[in-house]
Amino acid sequence: MTAPTPLVIGDDTLPRCAWVGTDPEYQRYHDEEWGVALHGTSKVFEKMSLEGFQAGLSWITILRKRPAFRERFHAFDLARVAAMTEDDVRSLLQDARIIRHRGKIEAVIGNARTALEHGDDLDEILWSFQPAPRATRFSTWAEVPAVTEESTALSKHLKRRGYRFVGPTTMYALMQSAGLVDDHFVGCWRAQSQR
Repeated sequence: MTAPTPLVIGDDTLPRCAWVGTDPEYQRYHDEEWGVALHGTSKVFEKMSLEGFQAGLSWITILRKRPAFRERFHAFDLARVAAMTEDDVRSLLQDARIIRHRGKIEAVIGNARTALEHGDDLDEILWSFQPAPRATRFSTWAEVPAVTEESTALSKHLKRRGYRFVGPTTMYALMQSAGLVDDHFVGCWRAQSQR
């Protein structure tokens, strides 16, 4: 049995990382967002929160629900999220447009409070754990790590400060999506456009 190819060719004939499949929204996300340097505390907080919601689910599920997440979590403005109450939690648990998981919802609110309490600049914290660029690109699925030394260190740092749903696998996914690492496969058009 051969290993699955790490690339898929889209209707537009562009080779992409195979995880996007043929879904147009996944392709757009891959082409325009994934692996692009992300900056700004609200943007980093949003991505960190959504990566936490994604745990155990597919990222396309999160992408499709992202507009509702942005609406319900006040565009991930730290102060507004930190001010959310138990009434807000109950309301969120009734909203099928988002992931209705009490622990994850409470973690987002708690993480906003933690960031404000410590005066954390989430952008600065995240980027302080950026690893050195790799000398070569991955060419097989087996090469892609689930965790790294840096994602583990970031996870430990955030957990010590009181953040939740920030495990090392989730933090590596954040590093990939926020552009701290460039995990586009060899042959992907985005990899070729960045070299």
